[in-house]
Amino acid sequence: MTVVATRTRDRILEASLALFNAEGLAKVSTHRIAAELGISPGNLHYHFKAKQLIVATLFRHFEERLSACMEAAAQVDALDDVWLSLHLTFEAINAYRFVYRDVDYLLNEYPDLESRAQALTARNLLAARSLCTGLRQAGVIDAGIEEIEMLALQIVFSTTCWFTFKRLTPKRSSVAAHAEPALAAYYTLTFLSPYVVGEARDYLNYLRSKYLR
Repeated sequence: MTVVATRTRDRILEASLALFNAEGLAKVSTHRIAAELGISPGNLHYHFKAKQLIVATLFRHFEERLSACMEAAAQVDALDDVWLSLHLTFEAINAYRFVYRDVDYLLNEYPDLESRAQALTARNLLAARSLCTGLRQAGVIDAGIEEIEMLALQIVFSTTCWFTFKRLTPKRSSVAAHAEPALAAYYTLTFLSPYVVGEARDYLNYLRSKYLR
């Protein structure tokens, strides 16, 4: 593939992602994407024969970015690292927010993606469990096996549903859009609050003073 063709393909993906995020997956056609880029529908179809291929490619990019966050999460053993890991996770989900926000349409319209979405969630649960187990072993939290299982479920539930939930709540005028992933990370981190022990509580109190004001 030539440099020009690669650049056009990348532009199609970037424009598609922006439109899917802004307008919703169901509302954006390949003709809409082509018009946004100022290219002919035929030029777009040269690179992607159907919308399904664009969606599948973007979903793969989302998988790769979220998987990198999961791998990093499995290595943390301090509360500040947990917050950073969650922050990066929410940034990744926000960048591809159409995936979880439009998940019902996505899976109904493109059933081939269902098994991949389920596998991604399963890996996310494993990573969250590893994260909590690592914190327990490091003495940051005092939680039993069943409690760690519930914490893992709560963390994954929060990360997958946050941006849908956010649309149903009043906007906080004091929170800039770019700060939303950080705030979401803090709220998710508070699931650990009842189990945090020792000096780690100081960091939790610091975050509380930063975001609840």
